[in-house]
Amino acid sequence: MTAFTDVPTIEEFRSQLVAWLDEHDLTPPAGDHSLDAHHAQHSRVLGALYDAGWMRWGWPETAGGLGGPMILRAIVGEEVVGRRIDEPGPYSMLEVLTPTMIDYARPELAAEMVPLLLSGKETWCQGFSEPGSGSDLASLSTRAELDPDSGGERYLINGQKVWTSFAQYATRCILLTRTGPGHAGITAFFVDMDTPGIDVRPLRTMHGVDEFCEVYFDDVVVPADRMLGKPGDGWQLAMDLLPYERSTCFWQRIAYLYSRFDALVEAVKRQGQVVDPDLGEVYLALHMLRCRSAATQHRLADGQKLGPDTSIDKVLLATAEQLLYDTARNLLPGVIELEDSEWRTEYLYSRSSTIYGGTAEVQRNIIARRLLDLGKE
Repeated sequence: MTAFTDVPTIEEFRSQLVAWLDEHDLTPPAGDHSLDAHHAQHSRVLGALYDAGWMRWGWPETAGGLGGPMILRAIVGEEVVGRRIDEPGPYSMLEVLTPTMIDYARPELAAEMVPLLLSGKETWCQGFSEPGSGSDLASLSTRAELDPDSGGERYLINGQKVWTSFAQYATRCILLTRTGPGHAGITAFFVDMDTPGIDVRPLRTMHGVDEFCEVYFDDVVVPADRMLGKPGDGWQLAMDLLPYERSTCFWQRIAYLYSRFDALVEAVKRQGQVVDPDLGEVYLALHMLRCRSAATQHRLADGQKLGPDTSIDKVLLATAEQLLYDTARNLLPGVIELEDSEWRTEYLYSRSSTIYGGTAEVQRNIIARRLLDLGKE
């Protein structure tokens, strides 16, 4: 366990975490960069951090945490992802799904399930997007209907989800369904992924990784007490989830992008090139993103309600990420086009940064309409 007897200061926490990570070698095994290896490493890292107490800080004691401010969670994620001992994708799911469980699940269910996620004993997925219902989440059509023979004790779920990250490894799924018309007809459930009727089909993307999946639901039986919140709470659950997705999750990805920026600078130096002015532009983009994200982190930690202003964070992230990898392509001739390298995989993935988590067009429209009051057109 960590050495703290009282809630630590941010400085104490980071200092002792860094010292602990320096003493405990959690470096991924060399040579295997497959998704299976990333998943195994993710479970390994979380298990070690949880057993030592680090993963429990910043989470409420009612859900197996040790309390303390939310910013402590951000520090753990920054150090873990920035050191490349875990990937930002799997790690970020903690910050998206854990708060949702704590806020919407029955207290006894959250107390049982959250430690399983934080300790790496389970992974979960997020069943939101559908074919034709990505950025327009309100148009989802996966249906949950009361089983007429259950006396109101279970639902039958039918439909399809897509772009479901890491569903092939997931033990549970936080699932949005339709139980009625409009926004008020969206209801969330916590579904066991081994339930009969669930079919997971990985999708191989252009960057060569089957991170995303299609998930089909065919008369899947879910107990009524697995509903998150009340009937019709699903839309609010999704809106409450976004601030976490665009605060601590982004903070972790920024740490990852900084590590890749440092690697790019070193690669340019090894080639004997003069450090290009374009690297300065990348650094400024990353620094501006980090400053914005830090402010968002602190506002969320102070209990402020985040809203459409997080669309700014999303636009800045996508801009910085694509600029970084565009610059890598320019300064490392042929590496992306001709070599089967980490740079190639990441360059291809960066093309999606203006799509995942809400397209750039949708985010700019939100900024224009809801922050700048420019109207609908």
